[in-house]
Amino acid sequence: MTTDTPTAEAQIKDTVAQNDVVLFMKGTKEMPQCGFSSRVAGVLNFMGVDFKDVNVLADEGLRQGIKDYSDWPTIPQLYVKGEFVGGCDIITEMTLSGELDDLLDDKKIAFDKAKADQIRQSNA
Repeated sequence: MTTDTPTAEAQIKDTVAQNDVVLFMKGTKEMPQCGFSSRVAGVLNFMGVDFKDVNVLADEGLRQGIKDYSDWPTIPQLYVKGEFVGGCDIITEMTLSGELDDLLDDKKIAFDKAKADQIRQSNA
């Protein structure tokens, strides 16, 4: 952790604590600004997951702060019930393997199972 961005760290902790599902991304869920963010937001939107989007492009301190907070070098980053889940590749793999369904079920997060199955069928 770096101490030069305490406000970013505090903001990140607060956001992750107050929202069941948080996606730190480039852009917004309505208008992603990079392909990786678009893919993860697209999966969550398609599956009907209610999530908080945080646009890291709007705040350079936040953009670096989330990387320091998670000790993960890339964006997007998905958090479920306060737990860092992963970035685009991990979320894609988890979606296709069904692990994301299991995680959302375990954490009592509502999602459309039929839509999740449809993603897997489309990528089979």
